[in-house]
Amino acid sequence: MSIGRTTRLFASAILSLGLMAQAAAAQDVPVPGTSARIDAIKKSGQLRVGVLSNPPWLLENTTSSGDAWVGPAWTLAKEYAKRLGVQVQLVPVSHETKVPVLAANQVDMTISPLSVTKERQKVVDFVTYSKTSLCVFGRADNPKVKNAKSVDDFNSPDVTIAYFTGGGEENWVKSRFPNAKLRGVSSAGTAAPVEEIMAKRADVTPINRIPWIALNKKVKGLQALPQGNNCQDSTEAANEIGLAIDKNQPEYLNWLKAVAEPMLPALQAEEERIVATM
Repeated sequence: MSIGRTTRLFASAILSLGLMAQAAAAQDVPVPGTSARIDAIKKSGQLRVGVLSNPPWLLENTTSSGDAWVGPAWTLAKEYAKRLGVQVQLVPVSHETKVPVLAANQVDMTISPLSVTKERQKVVDFVTYSKTSLCVFGRADNPKVKNAKSVDDFNSPDVTIAYFTGGGEENWVKSRFPNAKLRGVSSAGTAAPVEEIMAKRADVTPINRIPWIALNKKVKGLQALPQGNNCQDSTEAANEIGLAIDKNQPEYLNWLKAVAEPMLPALQAEEERIVATM
């Protein structure tokens, strides 16, 4: 081996060690006086977290043993509390209050999973650890579904797509499938207008990738796209999911992100285990 190559390898190893040391240091709890939020949490002895069930990221443990909550969001909260040397204090929130409680200083973070939106980013900061996305499903015996190779194949005048009017998928359907026939229906309290599909009034309809798992188990004879991993790898209308804190707390935010980063593979595995049981 040449001296030049040896020198380069040595320099690369030193750089890698330096980067690893920096990453480890970033995970250390900031020293007193660095973050007012962290100082307040440690002084109180409690990490106040807003909780509201939202599987598979956070859900109540209905068994008689273990923690009251489970899921990736709960795992993160416990890790933060452990590193801070405090206890987790549960603060129940609703869909209406899970964001406002942050500005009101009623919680230190909302771990009830939140989708990242431009509107929310104006008032809170996120620590993301997952994503949500859409699948498109129809009857497996429908040739338009059976022969489709990708979601793009549904953007055709020969395809009728059902969606819930006023639902989160409405705008996506209209922009994603401008050439298809669109059929808006009233929400029936279900994850998707599956009745339209089964009655053959529509060929396909969108559904979030998470409830698709349960629907596919409950209703036989359906098929979803994108294909592969039961549509769990879909990137259609992808949106990041995470916990939230009040804005203008850069030291607190940076520490939370640094702790979460190396945990992402384990959090993903935990999410997949929960999804498999749904």
